[in-house]
Amino acid sequence: MNDRTSDTQWWKEFPLHAPTEEHRLLARTVEAFVRDEVEPQAQVFNREERFNRALFQRAGELGLLGLTVPAEDGGSGLDATAAVIVHEALSWSDPGFCLAYLAHAVLFVHNFSTNASVAQKCRVLPKVLSGEWIGGMCMTEPEAGTDVLGMRSTAERRGDHYILNGRKMFITNGAVDDSTLGDVFLVYAKTGGKISTFLVEKGFPGFSLGQRLHDKLGMRSSMTAELVFENCIVPAENLIGNEGESLHHMMRNLEIERVALAAMSLGIAMRCLETMVRYANERHAFGVPLRDHGQIQRYIGDSFAEFRAARSYVYDVARRLDLRSLGNRADADAAKLFAARVGKDIADRAIQVLGGYGYMGEYVVERLWRDAKLIEIGGGTLEAHQKNITKDLCRDPEWIRR
Repeated sequence: MNDRTSDTQWWKEFPLHAPTEEHRLLARTVEAFVRDEVEPQAQVFNREERFNRALFQRAGELGLLGLTVPAEDGGSGLDATAAVIVHEALSWSDPGFCLAYLAHAVLFVHNFSTNASVAQKCRVLPKVLSGEWIGGMCMTEPEAGTDVLGMRSTAERRGDHYILNGRKMFITNGAVDDSTLGDVFLVYAKTGGKISTFLVEKGFPGFSLGQRLHDKLGMRSSMTAELVFENCIVPAENLIGNEGESLHHMMRNLEIERVALAAMSLGIAMRCLETMVRYANERHAFGVPLRDHGQIQRYIGDSFAEFRAARSYVYDVARRLDLRSLGNRADADAAKLFAARVGKDIADRAIQVLGGYGYMGEYVVERLWRDAKLIEIGGGTLEAHQKNITKDLCRDPEWIRR
């Protein structure tokens, strides 16, 4: 079966998904990047659990690492729809690489460009926009994930620097190989009981790699690590914003993160649906094409309907998202809640349609099925989204009609 990049050029037919010429140009660029450079390496780097740094820097050359950074700061100055286009396209081929991209471009770069000072941006942005530095965000701890306020990391001001102590867990881009830290991180820690953000760079005294985490279920071409801060010395000028105001920073950035993660599920669902349909056309069972069997028709029909529904919702939420302010948490959570399950369910059906072949690495869907599970956990669990949506709607029932 020829499982190649689709040449349907969906962005020409569905203006919701690429509403402007700028979006359509981006879609063409990233489609070519995926076809020519991402897809050929995807299976190998996932199988070997390696991060493709050269490919990452290539994304920097294409301007993808600063997609939502304002033009005056050196970025592309694009919107949430552009972010969705890129995350969907990359995840069609390699969700693991896309997760590393998201951790850098959304969790670090977008967050940093929104909240950092002019001096901080002038020093750091050129390096992270080019891919010279690989960034990440450190929030989750061994005993605090969804419960952000339960974090134990602390930072204490001492003259011209802070002393940072704590451990961060499951940090994407925390390492670039078994022994090498990522380059720069936004680290959340408590100062006086409230959460503050610190820019922590590789080489700071007291900052080390605890362990690179191996043998993950999926997303194996993104590196995940435990990071350790033991009396880590952080210059006072590396405080982002003011002490104690980072809960607002965090919540604002989570909206675009969740929409981008939802877009990853769209890419997974699209690839699995295409693979399912192609196989059902080519494979025969009991003397007729697989597509003529009622159960297969149910898998394909349900998958198509769910994919289209999820895609329309995610792009609609992205269209209405203001990247520089809060205000659409309910829909950002709901888009990820819905799309995450759609992506995993369609991947599961694809394996069922392909049977034994679906269980093998050759047909990709088993890798995508493993990758899809992470989106039900990372960036907020399904249960956290359900809690947030209920809280927001009960506070403002009129949101249902908007």
